[in-house]
Order: sequence, then C-alpha cells, then structure tokens
Amino acid sequence: MNQLFSPEYAWLWTAVLGLALFLPVRRLIWIMAVRREERKTGEAVGGDRQTALRRRAAVTSALLCFVFSVLYVQVMFSNLYGPQ
Repeated sequence: MNQLFSPEYAWLWTAVLGLALFLPVRRLIWIMAVRREERKTGEAVGGDRQTALRRRAAVTSALLCFVFSVLYVQVMFSNLYGPQ
C-alpha cells in the first residue's frame, strides 16, 4: 500500500485529483457564467446558450483542475520525499 504513495505514482494521483475536482469546478464556473450572462442581458439564458456556456466551462475547468492537481501533487511529493 505504501508503494501507491511513492513518486512513481504521481501521475496517477494527479489524474485522480483532477477528476475529483472537475465536476464541482465545472458546475461552479458554469453557474457563474450563466448568472453573469443573465445580469448582462436581463433575461433568462436559453438552451443553446447554456450548452455553449457549459462547454466553455468544461474546457476552463479541465485546464484549471489539471494545472492545480499537477502543482499540488508535485508539492506534496516533494515535501514527502524531498531532501531532509
């Protein structure tokens, strides 16, 4: 079990963390984008526009979660196995 927490599995933990964060972050970004669009136009956002905002939120959240998870896992493993 300790082998799973070795630096060799850093990409596994990066993928796990990125996937775990993706859905809530995508939902949060999408809700903020829809609310901003409603504030700008003053009316409810239609189905086609919601789909476009959801796709854009998915791309943004995928990039954000990937970068965060890479940096987080790198810092965690450098603190665990770094010079002491």
